[in-house]
Amino acid sequence: MLPPLSIPDPIAPSGRPEPGETAEYAQADLDLVAGDDAVAVLAAAAAETLDLLAPLEEAAVAGLTYAPGKWTLKEVVGHLADDERIYAYRALAIARGDRGELPGFDENLYVATADFESRTLADLTAEYLSVRQASLTLFAALPAPAWLRRGTLLGYHPTPRGLAFHIAAHELHHLRVLRERYLPKR
Repeated sequence: MLPPLSIPDPIAPSGRPEPGETAEYAQADLDLVAGDDAVAVLAAAAAETLDLLAPLEEAAVAGLTYAPGKWTLKEVVGHLADDERIYAYRALAIARGDRGELPGFDENLYVATADFESRTLADLTAEYLSVRQASLTLFAALPAPAWLRRGTLLGYHPTPRGLAFHIAAHELHHLRVLRERYLPKR
């Protein structure tokens, strides 16, 4: 049994990001995210993810993919944790006033070298929850001015709230893919 998330009250609500506060490629997924507070949005996305993953049996998901060369379901879960760690770090750096250009990352390399498939789904889900708890704690503690600071990342200028919503949008995108392509009969 996994411990429940502790959902802290934000010291300053994030508000909903405006266009341009995250990468343009992510805007369509971000538009599908309901809500206007990053902490609440991330808590809701976690609940949705857990609802999808909780009933899955290890034997049913081992090696599960929808096409040759695509990530397995466990690789998707591991990728969610990796991606969130990176986006939360980026949000932290910008919130704290770091003016340096933030690096990109190669998600395919990360998945290829992580060996997520050798771990249990329960272990990967626990890691995902641990990362989400850390993100909730981080975002709940941001003061109002921090939400709107701008950083530099791969040619655009995101805000911490844009990056927080990006985490949720990215997660919801992968949940749609899991439902439609990996688990269509559930």
